[in-house]
This record gives sequence, structure tokens and C-alpha cells, in this order.
Amino acid sequence: MSTAIVWFRRDLRLTDNPALASAVREHDRVVPLYIHAPHEESPWSPGAASRWWLHQSLASLQERIRALGSRLILRTGNSYDVLQLMINETDADAVYWNRLYEPAAILRDSDIKRRLRAAGVTACSANAALLFEPWTVATRSGDPYRVFTPFWKGCRARLETPEVFEAPNRLPEFRGGIEGGNLAELDLLPVRPWSEGLASAWQPGEPGALDQVDVFMQEALDRYPSGRDFPDRQYTSRLSPHLHFGEVGPRQLMVAITAEMASGPAQEQAGEKFLRQVGWREFAHHILYHYPKTPEEPLDARFAKFPWRGDWQQLYGRWCRGTTGIPLVDAGLRELWSTGWMHNRVRMVVGSFLTKNLRVPWQQGARWFWDTLVDADLANNTLGWQWISGCGPDAAPYFRVFNPVKQAEKYDPDRKYIRRWVPELASLSDQHIASPWNAPAPVMKAAGVRLGETYPLPMVDLKESRQQALDAYQAIKAGDRT
Repeated sequence: MSTAIVWFRRDLRLTDNPALASAVREHDRVVPLYIHAPHEESPWSPGAASRWWLHQSLASLQERIRALGSRLILRTGNSYDVLQLMINETDADAVYWNRLYEPAAILRDSDIKRRLRAAGVTACSANAALLFEPWTVATRSGDPYRVFTPFWKGCRARLETPEVFEAPNRLPEFRGGIEGGNLAELDLLPVRPWSEGLASAWQPGEPGALDQVDVFMQEALDRYPSGRDFPDRQYTSRLSPHLHFGEVGPRQLMVAITAEMASGPAQEQAGEKFLRQVGWREFAHHILYHYPKTPEEPLDARFAKFPWRGDWQQLYGRWCRGTTGIPLVDAGLRELWSTGWMHNRVRMVVGSFLTKNLRVPWQQGARWFWDTLVDADLANNTLGWQWISGCGPDAAPYFRVFNPVKQAEKYDPDRKYIRRWVPELASLSDQHIASPWNAPAPVMKAAGVRLGETYPLPMVDLKESRQQALDAYQAIKAGDRT
């Protein structure tokens, strides 16, 4: 009888799991295994919010595997060493896993595959995370894409409704005294007082992911094109953390979206809009694969000389805490701290404010998001921060500085978002709540707002700091010409 180990990583689902499907099809016994080895992802080991999510997702996966008559073995240590021990304990002759695309994971997995095969063990990896793997998409000249629109145009022309693997009805039980660790021993739950807020906002695990797909398709997809930019409305998919942890895969989304698009012209238009955002996720992984230094270094080399502010630490601390004195920025950062998530429109606003108005290095913002976002994904996080700071592929022009006041007026028209997350300003009128420093003294007094006491004074003047950022950009452009 043959035995296969299925090495779960960020593919914490049973449906459309190619590694699991292959192991069940080809072998008599299957051993589900999760190895906790955060040190192997250094310097981008999971942040606090990601660890909280991982704990909940593993608990869900344990329950689902138990319902199929098996159990998920939890181990800690170096991945190759743990796999070798498990092979010895189970007499396994094969190991299956689904591929990851971060630089550290690629190096580790390539080494493990080579060593296992050299020892006579079948080692098979598969794609469960992307519609198009990074090395399968290239320009006509064979180079990586650096602009999104032609990248997605090429991908979209090749995109077909994919095959989706059904979840197994049962898993063949493996016998013997194989021991695994307790989930609590992985020490994933953060010390920070986040659990209550995160738990009320999210349902990690495959069932929660599939429920969220249904909610989005039935209640929000048709309003997605016009509503996705408004942070006070639930018209985004909120699927990013589920995708990151592999609780649902992009092929499953493609099947669901295709079915909805067949319902009529409006649904077709909405589906294309959403698919384009899935395409940005694909583009992010494409860029990270081909430019593995971008989590730390700007793709546009000129920005290595950008004159960031020298005394940014205190400003950065206030930005992290959501006490900048700029209401929309503070609302976003408080939403992040409370729920582990921030609306994408607001992510662009707070990112622009940090890198351009405050001139704090974009890497600092990327690190804060990495620790606090439940959907912290190295490819997406890197692309987002390089895009907003102007130094990445297909970046926003550096001279595009998001004005938080105008953004609030356009995308938070009733100021519900600001009022929810900055309640100390809630009594101000729509006219003044996005820029309280412009409100007349009687208005402030009537609302019970005292700048510098009940709410901070603005950290910087938006107009003046914007010009300073543009001057800094002109300096590096001038240096590039000399």
C-alpha cells in the first residue's frame, strides 16, 4: 500500500486543492500535514494579524479533515527535517504540495524537491493559488510585463472557465502512533488586544470563505463597478484574506463569476470589473517573481536616492496610531487596527499621505500593513506600496498626491465612514468633518471639538507638504539627468 504526505501551507482548503486531489487519487493512504516554520519566510514571517487568522483557519481545517475520517498533523521545525521524519514514521513514498511564489519559499521548496527526489521519494507540486503562474506570461519579446493593462489583456485572452477539483468525500485513515502538536502550541494568537475585533469582523476557514463568495455574488457584485470605491458601503468582495490563506482559490472565483456573468449585460460588466481586480493580484505575483528584491528595494532605481524626511519616526508613530489630525487618514488606520482590514480606496489615501505628505519611506508603511492586515500578502503589499509611492511597475505618477479632504468629499459623501471611525468628530457637519481645521470657532464649539485636545491638530499642511514632495521628486529626476 502506498502512502502520500500532503503538505498544507497557504492552501487551507479541501475543495480545488490539486495536491490533495492527486494524493487521494494516486495513493492508498494520505497523511495531512502542516509544518509551522515562520523562520523560513524571514524577513517576511507572518505578522500578528496573519498569525491570528492562521490559528483560526487551521482550527477550521482540522475540523473538516476530522469529519472526513482523518486528522491534520501539526509539526514545528525546519520543513525538510520534519518531512523526512514524517516519511520515516509513515513509510510514505510521496509528498505533495501546492506552490508558493515568494522568493524565500521558492528557494526552500526547490531545495526540498531536489533532496526528496534524490532520496527516491516522489515530490510533486501544483498550482492552487493563481490563474497564471508567473513564468507562463511574457511580452512578445519574452520579457516580464511591467505595465498592468497589456499584462491583463494577454491573460484575459487566454482565460477559460477552469477545472475545479471537488473536495474528497473521505480521506483514507492512516494508522500508527503518529503524533502531532496541539494548535495552541504554535503560539499564533497575538498578545495585542485584537481578537475581539477581528473575530467580530471575520470568519476564517474554508466555510467562511465559501459563504463570503456567495454573499458577494448575490448581494454585491452587481453594485461592484459603481460602489467599490466607497468605504462606507459593503460592495467590495472582502475575499483577500481568504485568497491569501488559500481557503478559496481563484479558479473557484472564476467559475462563480462566469456563472453570474451569464445572467445578463449588467452582471457581465460587473464580472469583468471584478476579474480585472483578480488580475491585479496575478500581476502582483508576476512582478514579485521576476523582481524578487522589490519588497525592500524600489523597482524604479531612482527612488533609492529619494530624499525621505530625516526625522520621520515620530510622525510615523502617529500615523500608525491614527492620530494624524487628518480625519480620513485616521479613520482608515483605526479601521485597520480594529478589524485587520482597510478599504482599498482608503489604503491609497493613507499610503499617499505617509509617503508624500509625510515623506516617510514606503517600506515603513509596508511593514505596518504587514503586521496589521489579515490579508497581508507579500506580492500585493509590495505592489501596492510601490504603486502609491510612485517607484514601482505601472505606478501612479509621483505628482498624483491624494488629497484626503477631496477624497472624503467624493468617496465618503455622507461622511459615515469618518463618523464611524473618528467618533470625536461625529457632531461636525458634512461640510466641516473632513477638514475640521477650516471650521469656524462657533461650529467647533457647538460640536464639542477642540483641536489639540479632543482631536489632534493636523501633522502637516496638506498643500505645503504636497509641494515639498513634488520638489523632492524633481530633485531625483534632475539627478538622473546629470
